[in-house]
Amino acid sequence: MKIPFVDLHAQYVAHRAEIDRAIAGIIEQTAFIGGEAVQRFERDFADDYGVAHCVSCANGTDAIYIALKMMGIEAGDEVITTAHSWISTSEAVSQTGATPVFVDVDEYYMLDVEQVERAITPRTRAVIPVHLYGQAADMTTVVDLCRRHGLKLLEDCAQAHYATWRGQRVGTFGNVATFSFYPGKNLGAYGDAGAIVTGEAQLAERMRMYANHGALKKHDHRMEGINSRLDGLQAAVLSAKLPHIHDWTRARQQVAGWYDKHLAPIGGVELPRVRDGATHVWHLYVIQHDDRDALARHLSERGVATAVHYPVALPLMAAYAARGFRAGQFPRAARNQHRILSLPMYPEMTEDMVRHVAGAIANFKKGR
Repeated sequence: MKIPFVDLHAQYVAHRAEIDRAIAGIIEQTAFIGGEAVQRFERDFADDYGVAHCVSCANGTDAIYIALKMMGIEAGDEVITTAHSWISTSEAVSQTGATPVFVDVDEYYMLDVEQVERAITPRTRAVIPVHLYGQAADMTTVVDLCRRHGLKLLEDCAQAHYATWRGQRVGTFGNVATFSFYPGKNLGAYGDAGAIVTGEAQLAERMRMYANHGALKKHDHRMEGINSRLDGLQAAVLSAKLPHIHDWTRARQQVAGWYDKHLAPIGGVELPRVRDGATHVWHLYVIQHDDRDALARHLSERGVATAVHYPVALPLMAAYAARGFRAGQFPRAARNQHRILSLPMYPEMTEDMVRHVAGAIANFKKGR
């Protein structure tokens, strides 16, 4: 049995008529940049998510940069974030001229909130928790820290659409939250796409202006901005998919439950943990194993695709070599980078497929 890491074609086949109709509508209207499709998606996503304002943009990385920039983060500032994420989180900080300050992760792969307060300096202006793999960070503690120290709070929700912390959706705790709609995300476009949500009307207007060359209407440039616009085709695809996101989330949670059931008896594999008070939307199902690379090769030989998210902790990347970080400063992230392995995860998976993955892992253990 061949099991892809993600099967976007299966999703398309299940909703072909809706998606084809959405794309055809954009082509017929030639509404490729901006227009009603983009406005409709922004309204629908904001309404469904329960937020006041949604500002779409070209991708999730731009979303972080735009939000930081319009919150006034600039050269000389520091922004605290996690040592374990995709580089978008930290590079967007650097793009503003500010310095990303890394802290280690906890046992749930989230920002270690106990270390955040120790990392605060007079130059600290903001904190970016990343709701990694689809699970919420401990937002109670993060919100309290930001309030006590007068810090801005940006939630990176790129992998956690609709996850919750103590019944409240991630992305609704801070000043702003950013989303990626990269094709493989829980809600994914057919190209790059992103959005920022906020409850602050003036901030939303500034972000919308900045993402559109500093203008809310053509030729009326109130500031110098950038070109980061969600195109009509991607907005239409996202609107076609949005009504299904909650069913897909439940399906992902069922797949994760099957993994837990079939992997737990095997032993030798560390399963993902769910923090009390958090709901997990399972963008990724990540295990740990002492011989991760050998296990990945074994699975590949048996038709199971895997991935590593991520093979190098952020501060240990070559991009940050000049800052002289050491693995010992981030022991958990440094250890995880050699052990983590993402197994296939998508809503259309069946229990038989999960059994096949688990059986291949059990076979690997027997052969050791």
